[in-house]
Amino acid sequence: MTPRIDALQYANWSEKIFRQMRAGGVDAVHVTITYHETFRETVLNIEGWNRWFERFPDLIFQGFTAEDIDLARQTGRTAIFFGSQNPSCIEDDIGLVEVLHRLGLRFMQLTYNNQSLLASGCYESEDTGLTRMGREVVAEMNRVGLVVDMSHSGERSTLDAIAQSTRPIAITHANPASWHPALRNKSERVLAALAESGGMLGFSAYPHHLRGGGDCTLVEFCEMVARTADLMGVEHIGIGTDLCQDQPDSVVDWMRTGRWTKARDYGEGSADNPGFPPMPEWFHDNRDFGRIEAGLREVGLSPTEVAAIMGGNWARFFADSFGPAQPLRREAAQ
Repeated sequence: MTPRIDALQYANWSEKIFRQMRAGGVDAVHVTITYHETFRETVLNIEGWNRWFERFPDLIFQGFTAEDIDLARQTGRTAIFFGSQNPSCIEDDIGLVEVLHRLGLRFMQLTYNNQSLLASGCYESEDTGLTRMGREVVAEMNRVGLVVDMSHSGERSTLDAIAQSTRPIAITHANPASWHPALRNKSERVLAALAESGGMLGFSAYPHHLRGGGDCTLVEFCEMVARTADLMGVEHIGIGTDLCQDQPDSVVDWMRTGRWTKARDYGEGSADNPGFPPMPEWFHDNRDFGRIEAGLREVGLSPTEVAAIMGGNWARFFADSFGPAQPLRREAAQ
């Protein structure tokens, strides 16, 4: 059987959620361990995860390589792969890219909505593309095997990252903007470039990314996936739910506002609904992955295509992405 893999979750972690992962047959999850935290604060978050691994070794363990997906399936557990939704964790020090990779970080977004030292976020009025440091950090991420994630980045920055990176990049949690024009969703130009370069898109179930929000039906979602498969090729798509299960609404302020402003940033929400929006009825937690799988079959995707989307494509991408690149630098290939 092909694994089930979710390319993004940021839950309020608990034994309940870990047991739901097992009940849903989820073999691997890319989890956000840090947003706006500094390097030291990120290390403290890793310490917290180490405690989870100690307490529930029969349910979860830290994943480092794609082989850990097989280990998870063989032992009936879920492999947890670390990621960052912002480059704050490397501060202004490119050397921390390798350090964090050695600690288990496997994905890092170059921006989270705003301008960073590396690139422009999707909420900036002007997208200036990758910065000088951004180009250097992408090369270093390529070298060590840390995936470039452009889920919250602007269009030019995303296209720059695709062009600059010597390894395929990922957009772990977003949907096509042609289906729902959220600022976070991606244009067909970006999706075509992503596919041409060998990259991956993870479809998001987060309501602000869905047509109709929480009222989006499973059929509508799965038809969108099928249309995107026609555009990008089924081998370039997977699931990245952006599940924020059991989080209090106060966490949204940290996600959107961090430390960059004194005011509340409503981001993808609104002044009337600043917290987490209600999830669609067909996806509340990890036990609902089977509903997505069944829905994809019902809109006409073949069993082979469904297996690839539900985890096979991410497993291949993990295998290609998490180890050091050869040659180590572009200059070595010239």
